[in-house]
Amino acid sequence: MSGNMLEVIKGQLAGCSDAVYQSIQVHEHSCLLMYIPSIVDTRSLHENITAALKAEAIADHKWPNFLERLDQGSAFSIPYIKAYDAQKAADLIVAGNALLCIEELPFVYYFEISQYQKRAVSQSQNELVVIGPQEAFIEDIESNLSLLRHRIKHPDLKTKHYTIGKYTKTDVYVVYIEGLYKPEVLAEIDETLQGINTDGILGISYLAEYLRHSNFSPFPLYQYTERPDSVAASLMEGRIGILQDGTPSTLLMPTTFFSLLQSSEDYYQSFYAGSWIRLVRFFFSIISMILPSLYVAITTFHSEIIPSNLLITIASARENIPFSALTEAIIMELTFEALREAGTRIPKPVGQTVSIIGGIVIGQAAVQAGIVSAPMVIVVSITGIASYIIPHLELGLTFRLLRFVLLLLGGMMGLIGVFAAAFVIYGHLANLKSFGTPYLQPVAPLIFQDWKDTLFRVPTTLMDKRSSAYTNRNVRRKGKK
Repeated sequence: MSGNMLEVIKGQLAGCSDAVYQSIQVHEHSCLLMYIPSIVDTRSLHENITAALKAEAIADHKWPNFLERLDQGSAFSIPYIKAYDAQKAADLIVAGNALLCIEELPFVYYFEISQYQKRAVSQSQNELVVIGPQEAFIEDIESNLSLLRHRIKHPDLKTKHYTIGKYTKTDVYVVYIEGLYKPEVLAEIDETLQGINTDGILGISYLAEYLRHSNFSPFPLYQYTERPDSVAASLMEGRIGILQDGTPSTLLMPTTFFSLLQSSEDYYQSFYAGSWIRLVRFFFSIISMILPSLYVAITTFHSEIIPSNLLITIASARENIPFSALTEAIIMELTFEALREAGTRIPKPVGQTVSIIGGIVIGQAAVQAGIVSAPMVIVVSITGIASYIIPHLELGLTFRLLRFVLLLLGGMMGLIGVFAAAFVIYGHLANLKSFGTPYLQPVAPLIFQDWKDTLFRVPTTLMDKRSSAYTNRNVRRKGKK
């Protein structure tokens, strides 16, 4: 190895006080082993590399020649690869590889023995199910790929590797099943990922920002999941997944509005229970966005449509309230949002307790103090509970944001403002596309065949075709007659 190449490698690692340079003399060959102990498998390093070099150094035989056996790939019990570029060699070291430099060779050998600290595979925290697998992805991408391949044992499961980020050099894998995905979707994802030029990506949401088609739409055009079974099921539908090292979440695309309202548990229960829960989820998802605005609009501008007994009850409850219904709703909604955020940030053992008990105490105290009315507390409480029923956080955040928009329009313009905003939102959704797939498919455009797995689901035996939203090839499921 030329002295210039070694100087470049050491220059790149200057200031890395944890880098180790271990010199070993093997007969007439001067060898230098370079690695960073904290990110390599030290047991493999000592047993398979340093022990082999030291054994070679004290061995009497010199034939076959050490360099010849190195070139033939038989000098060590683990595989090793050549690297000719000094910059690449330095990058390999900080990525967890061990480098072997031999003075007279114009290249280096490197061993892929990286080992980073990682947590064990555990239960999903954000997508809990009662029935079904409990495993969830972790931050180690190799473990995540193994969880996925454990579920799809077929050579058609393909992976495409990318390294993104000038400094982070993050490993990203695009996963798909050959013959099921839409080629134009994979081509677009490939072009986008190859064109990313940034210092680094620390989370899958960084990639999602680059993959967005409409930066001005509040609705998510991709689906996050941390469940291997959800990714496996989606790939078999013809969707494409993106896994990133360092994050337990996976991106799935294309996606539709209705797929974001579905949970993996829908398929682990009977189709009766799954369909009923899905309908309830859809109804309360709409309630979480529109109920406060309807209440404010009706009590402020359209009280004549309220039954007399109920109107008297509401009027008596609001008799001494100093604020308008709109102000009441905004105060309570902002308070509930603050409690929700506080419950997320507070340590888990007390987080949920604080948010639930805090809401009860503050609501009761506000009613007794005459700041807000009891009916408003009920409306906001129902809305808050309904927002938790949305299985995907991104869609839930969108609904929470739009709730305030509808609330302001309902408080200023009544039902006209609420309905006008609802039509604008629906029109926006109808025009939105996720990688060429209409966001509201199969409702707009109307495709009756795909209704088998939308607002309700039919028995698995009757779902003999894949959704046209995700694939246009090999639409009939295998195993069906």
